[in-house]
Amino acid sequence: MKLVVFDCDGTLVDGQHMILDSMRHASLVCEVDYPGDEPVRRIVGLTLLRAIEDVYPDLQADHHLALREAFIDRFKQLREDEHEEPLFEDVREVLEHLTGEGYLLGVATGKSRRGLVNTLKNHDLEKYFITLNTADDGPGKPHPSMLLNAMRDAGTTPENTVMVGDTTFDIQMAKAARVCSVGVNWGYHPGEELVTAGADHLIERILHLPEILGMSLGTKEKS
Repeated sequence: MKLVVFDCDGTLVDGQHMILDSMRHASLVCEVDYPGDEPVRRIVGLTLLRAIEDVYPDLQADHHLALREAFIDRFKQLREDEHEEPLFEDVREVLEHLTGEGYLLGVATGKSRRGLVNTLKNHDLEKYFITLNTADDGPGKPHPSMLLNAMRDAGTTPENTVMVGDTTFDIQMAKAARVCSVGVNWGYHPGEELVTAGADHLIERILHLPEILGMSLGTKEKS
């Protein structure tokens, strides 16, 4: 069996506007200086608390927790107000194609499980994925835990698994789990950084993914 694991934010869906808005709001509510959009983009993919700790390294733990709660409240409000995390172009078509070709599909994300389920439900994507691994399930990226869990769920091995993601955290997680990695050049981290982090492949459009998978799965050497 061959397993393809996708990151969510920045790879399948574009939630940038909601993430940035929520962090700006949290900063305002907690009366701390907003560090700017770029530092926030840099930490997308990490678990929320870890991301906040990285963005606000000089604050105490109680401030980090308060920022997390304010962020969550704002994000929920935006979703309830029907703000969307749109799918990137051709995502649905590629998921349909891969499923038809017999690939097993999964998700490994820094989102909460509730957040991921809501996103997949909103886009009617639940049917494509047999394994979902989130920030609620154990250590976050770049720890390999989510990929190890995905392989266990799917009954696959590292040489038959590929991680697809837009951040260096995804690539580092793949390397730690000894699986092939495909960086996508439309997310939060520039493509050259993904290559430097060790991405085995870099794609400009998700339509290029099936060809890469045909070249890569089953051929990645264990190191």
